[in-house]
Amino acid sequence: MSEADRVPSPAAPPAGAAAAPEEKKGKEPERQKLPPVVTAVGAGRESRGAPTAGLDRGSKGQTSTLSSFVSTVSQKKEATENRSSPIHLVFPNIKNVKDPPPVCLDVRQKQRISTDDAVSSETKAPAPPEPALPIQPKTMKDFQEDVEKAKSSGDWKVVHDFYLTTFDSFPELNAAFKKDATTSLNTIEDSGINAKFVNAVYDALLNTPQDIQKTVLKGIINSLLREWKGPRTKDDLRAYFVLLQNPQFNNTSTYVIYAHLLRQIAALVEADHHFLVHWFKKLSQKRFKQVVERLLQFISLRLFPAKPEEFPPITKCSWWIPSASKVLALLNTANNLVHPPLIPYTDFYNSTLDHIDLMEEYHTWQSFGNSHRFSFCQYPFVISIAAKKIIIQRDSEQQMISIARQSLVDKVSRRQRPDMNMLFLNMKVRRTHLVSDSLDELTRKRADLKKKLKVTFVGEAGLDMGGLTKEWFLLLIRQIFHPDYGMFTYHKDSQCHWFSSFKCDNYSEFRLVGILMGLAVYNSITLDIRFPPCCYKKLLSPPIVPTDQNTPVGICSVTTDDLCQIMPELAHGLSELLSYEGNVEEDFYSTFQVFQEEFGIIKSYNLKPGGDKIPVTNQNRKEYVQLYVDFLLNKSIYKQFAAFYYGFHSVCASNALMLLRPDEVEILVCGSPELDMHALQRSTQYDGYAKTDLTIRYFWDVVLGFPLDLQKKLLHFTTGSDRVPVGGMADLNFKISKNETSTNWLPVAHTCFNQLCLPPYKSKKDLKQKLIIGISNAEGFGLE
Repeated sequence: MSEADRVPSPAAPPAGAAAAPEEKKGKEPERQKLPPVVTAVGAGRESRGAPTAGLDRGSKGQTSTLSSFVSTVSQKKEATENRSSPIHLVFPNIKNVKDPPPVCLDVRQKQRISTDDAVSSETKAPAPPEPALPIQPKTMKDFQEDVEKAKSSGDWKVVHDFYLTTFDSFPELNAAFKKDATTSLNTIEDSGINAKFVNAVYDALLNTPQDIQKTVLKGIINSLLREWKGPRTKDDLRAYFVLLQNPQFNNTSTYVIYAHLLRQIAALVEADHHFLVHWFKKLSQKRFKQVVERLLQFISLRLFPAKPEEFPPITKCSWWIPSASKVLALLNTANNLVHPPLIPYTDFYNSTLDHIDLMEEYHTWQSFGNSHRFSFCQYPFVISIAAKKIIIQRDSEQQMISIARQSLVDKVSRRQRPDMNMLFLNMKVRRTHLVSDSLDELTRKRADLKKKLKVTFVGEAGLDMGGLTKEWFLLLIRQIFHPDYGMFTYHKDSQCHWFSSFKCDNYSEFRLVGILMGLAVYNSITLDIRFPPCCYKKLLSPPIVPTDQNTPVGICSVTTDDLCQIMPELAHGLSELLSYEGNVEEDFYSTFQVFQEEFGIIKSYNLKPGGDKIPVTNQNRKEYVQLYVDFLLNKSIYKQFAAFYYGFHSVCASNALMLLRPDEVEILVCGSPELDMHALQRSTQYDGYAKTDLTIRYFWDVVLGFPLDLQKKLLHFTTGSDRVPVGGMADLNFKISKNETSTNWLPVAHTCFNQLCLPPYKSKKDLKQKLIIGISNAEGFGLE
């Protein structure tokens, strides 16, 4: 399942409705609380009744009303000379109102929203009639001229009237910003909103006098308190779409209003969420990022408020964070529908979550009995890769301890003397038979795979404190991925390995590679493996091993973009075929049959039954390309990849994998390609040198001046990989030791310990020359 399909299951429509004022003259009518959000239980879980708890893990609290807030805002009048100063609104005491249930979804749910389903359901169900909109003759040019006049004259009445009218209600918002107020514009791809006008109005808003800014907020409050009857219209969705972009919500004093806006958006029905998702993806990168950052800041400040007195108690607004998370999920889905994405997926990370009790979040998510409770694990895209690594490591440690404890209990119950070795996965291998011995050991000790790994090389004295384990990984990976071994094919154009499609009788060695990757994640080892991103997408298809052995695994939807990451030349050729303007059948003379060379023999495969007799034409070429790509990346290597899949999951079978994107699995296995040599300098340890020694100063002057390719070579030379662990350079435990040898010698590295042995070179020129020679010619020298 692609990331774009990970759309949250929207909550049901509001169960209650709020009464809107029937008239504006006279005294202000009493306003009721905003409609609560009803939670939809994930399809992958059993419904345990209506949820009653939110972020506070089950407490029943109260939520704020906006009625008293409206009167407070009305009474506060600031002098117009404070135009450029930020708004600070004071909230009255919150009334006792029953807390609405939070918005929750389960990332494990099997049913995901399909865009096609949303569109079809929208066309089947007649949309509510759009009300007649008020007339708004003001154009963007008119508005900008009014603002310029107000700045020069100091008279803001015209601008004030515009904001007062525009934000007074949802119909007024549509009248102002809808491109054509006379049409319904119910299309999923076009919101019908004049985005440039919206941007101009919001950009000018923060530079207007405070009374104008407060007028806007009062209008939003009135709109949110309106009584809803029946489903929302598309004009209502457009109003939500516009209001969510309001930069005033950066200010914590507006968070009560912001929270109610988010709750109403989160409570929309599934089809309405689809419209918003597709409209969000049409935002500019700048505006999209601003909305995302505003939501992340809202969550962070609710978790760790700088001034707790600014907000209601957490027990009274436990629905704030679930509502914000649900809206973030819609934006995340929109981002994944765009290729390339509007912003990197890492921009959705909320680093604040690194400082909460992640295991409590994980266990809450795991507990079926508490499936209605909110957990950030339900929205894994906001959890950073560093935080996910902590969850996976602690989950792994708990599994290791549990299995080791069970082994100890079994020994004692049989009245056998306990042995410390029983607490570890002990690998005894010969260097001369590394692959076969490793395969035999892992097969025999399959029940011990989740114990802590310890490696012993037969005939060699040494205690494994981590170095031997890393060396075993390095040597084994190097041997298995050697072209002569025939398991993987190295593609020079993409600089990555892919599974050989050669048929064989035993696929156990592919299972071994999967186990190695699983053990690396389990034991926090970074591997020097170059698989394309498609591999990790297949590895999570599905993320949990199916109980039915006949269920296909490792099969995912693939495109020419995936093929381009492995075989760019072939992918380009297929793209040319798709865009060819001539007669495909006559000019290419191809059929739905492909050929592959296996051990010097050319073999043919039909892409569909009778494919050798079906010509490729202009009409069916898309089908041909799709079947060809699917054959190369799925069908031709199914048995190889299935063995690899089962090997990996035999070690890493954990629900924590469901929190990961394919890109994040790659980072956990291979590390991050982002290098920060200044961070490496700060965390480096020294043995025989001090960081102020002349040789060390020469070394860092040279390294920091290296181009990226040489910096990667240095990292590969000293650690066995040119990538950085998830925890950053500090997790490398990089050490520079003094090598008391002739300065004519080259530097030496011990990759098992991430250690560089550096002779005391007398000049920067000499050090640079020797270092470049050493790191550029280390492969095959046996330096470990």
